Amino acid sequence: MNANLAVSSEPVLRTVGLTKKVASPEGVLLILDDVNLQIPAAQTVAIIGASGAGKSTLLAMLAGLDTPTSGQVWLNGKELAALDEDGRAAVRAKHVGFVFQSFHLVPSLTALENVMLPLELAGERNARAAAREVLDQVGLAARAGHYPRQLSGGEQQRVAIARAFVAKPAILFADEPTGNLDAATGERIIQLLFELNRAARTTLALVTHDPAIANRCERVIRLDAGKIVES
Repeated sequence: MNANLAVSSEPVLRTVGLTKKVASPEGVLLILDDVNLQIPAAQTVAIIGASGAGKSTLLAMLAGLDTPTSGQVWLNGKELAALDEDGRAAVRAKHVGFVFQSFHLVPSLTALENVMLPLELAGERNARAAAREVLDQVGLAARAGHYPRQLSGGEQQRVAIARAFVAKPAILFADEPTGNLDAATGERIIQLLFELNRAARTTLALVTHDPAIANRCERVIRLDAGKIVES
């Protein structure tokens, strides 16, 4: 089992009364409305809903990238609102991996260096060897020395997936990971993502508009106007 996974029966992710409001020219907008949620270790969860339903905001709240107007989020036993930004960053570094629609690779670093980055930031001594191993798992060992601009979109997303998994996170957040890819490349990326996730026994929270991708998950959470209407 992943060393970062909680050993207790507590859910890896839990929210209580999670609410997010933002000001707008039209007045206060309610983005998330009293969301109560529990996600156990190693579960794969799809978060679906129409554009503007609050999916990406919920993902950002679960990851501690954004703070709620009210309510609480527990990530691997840590109550995020009780931490300052440095504390939330430390929790993310230890427990969380990310895959986004935009690949977010550092353009001045090679594929290998991009994958090494989270390990180096954590002070891991074997960062290079570990990064090479995961790049090999995603089929990019031969592209390790290439820069992002020298890689196709699918290859860049594979580098991003390798970077997400290299630190063996307890939780992986994926926000529309195939959104910038053609259908065939997107299918290969999703297959790879689920294969790696099964092998690592990582909890996966995945935002998607694609019903076929959602159906691969063990659980589907549907949002409508900031409320959970199916879980």
